[in-house]
Amino acid sequence: MLQRDNLLEWKTIYNNVMFGLEIRHIRTKENELYVDDLLKKYGLYDFKDKYPSQLSGGMRQRAALIRTLAIRPEILLLDEAFSALDSQTRMIVTNDIYKILRAEHITAIIVTHDISESISMSDRIIVLTNRPAKVKQIHTIDFEMKNRTPISCRKSPKFSEYFDSLWKELDVHA
Repeated sequence: MLQRDNLLEWKTIYNNVMFGLEIRHIRTKENELYVDDLLKKYGLYDFKDKYPSQLSGGMRQRAALIRTLAIRPEILLLDEAFSALDSQTRMIVTNDIYKILRAEHITAIIVTHDISESISMSDRIIVLTNRPAKVKQIHTIDFEMKNRTPISCRKSPKFSEYFDSLWKELDVHA
């Protein structure tokens, strides 16, 4: 899943989320039912006949994620997937995406330059060096809370500890 949702503007949301199944030649009745279930679970079923231009940025990102989940990946790569969104929408969408990934039991590798996003979304953070990139440090993130969400993590006292530690490690000169 990339920075932009890459939804095809001339296709309905339903046809957009089916697109991956079609190009992989795995559009079966079972997979169609799975997509219907995902659309219902994540609040887009009533919008399946709409076009991308008729949806909010957050809804578009959820549609892009459902398109990706439809092919039942074992691992999901999110490459700056939320960077095109304004900060309020970004927090809402990261919360939604986090819940969806947890509910669907999907492992995600998130590439981001946003320290707060990485802390609130991750179980582990891998800090890379400058080019050529090498693993500099691996941090385990544990908020020790049930029903964790990115928003609840940001409220935890541990959040600022993680942030300060990562900020120092990145050696960013402001």
